[in-house]
Amino acid sequence: MDSRTEPETEGAAAIRRPPLVRELLLVAGLFLVYKFGRQLANGHTAEAYGNAQRVWHWERSLHLPGEGAVQDALLHGDTLVHAANLYYVAVHFTATTAFLVWLYVRRPAHYLWARRVLALVTGAALALHLTFPLAPPRMLGVAHLMDTGQVFGPTVYGAEPESDSMANQFAAMPSLHFGWALMVAIGLIAATRSRLRWLWLLHPLLTLVVIVGTANHYWLDAIVASALLGLALTVVRAPAPASEGAPTAAPRTVPAPRPAEPATAARRSTSSPDVRATRRSAPVNGTPAVGPSTAEGPGLVGAGR
Repeated sequence: MDSRTEPETEGAAAIRRPPLVRELLLVAGLFLVYKFGRQLANGHTAEAYGNAQRVWHWERSLHLPGEGAVQDALLHGDTLVHAANLYYVAVHFTATTAFLVWLYVRRPAHYLWARRVLALVTGAALALHLTFPLAPPRMLGVAHLMDTGQVFGPTVYGAEPESDSMANQFAAMPSLHFGWALMVAIGLIAATRSRLRWLWLLHPLLTLVVIVGTANHYWLDAIVASALLGLALTVVRAPAPASEGAPTAAPRTVPAPRPAEPATAARRSTSSPDVRATRRSAPVNGTPAVGPSTAEGPGLVGAGR
């Protein structure tokens, strides 16, 4: 049987992938703008340490747990703290990049949604880095925390924060490590239908333990990042839930209409005068039917009178 295909136009699966070159240029441009903005926020040493004192006292007034308890748990073994440092250095960009690539290939509608949300969160974070420079807890003397990256390695930061030209170490508020990790988990939960998809929440949970235990961020850094992500998610409308079996616009098979069947010889014969006469002559309920020669003859009509 012949068939034809029609594009499925309903739901998120109908969204086409944006041009790859344009997306690469867009993401690279956003990243360069963010890195340049962080460098502009660098060098505010006195203000960064003053804000660190304020954040530390705010956390104590809110009765948040001390960051030192998490670090003490990591320091039970060199392997554990080294793994935490490696997770902080290597997983942040790698996981987010893999997340965006997978969405681009398998869930184009969710890719556009996630990219817009991440762009909004990152832009808001950059604005906070410029207006509220913050030294991390590993630089704060009153916190009594160890710089695990410098002691155990690996680390992406220089030993002297004021002279570190590769990264702005005074951009702790908010924590994009946690904000991006939380978006990765939310995006994968929204874009998949597996029963185990909720396990993706382990990624931001582990990231939270790492950023606090390595003394790179305060609890409030993660809380503010979560608030910014929540605002971005309310602004950018999420696509419809995706079906696990239809990652992209999939064609559907529609049966072709059947051609009109030609009239058969039997059908033509049922309309002939001989067949109609035979049907009238067939017995009905055991009584012989009157044939055309007797039912309509003038002699029988006269005998009945």
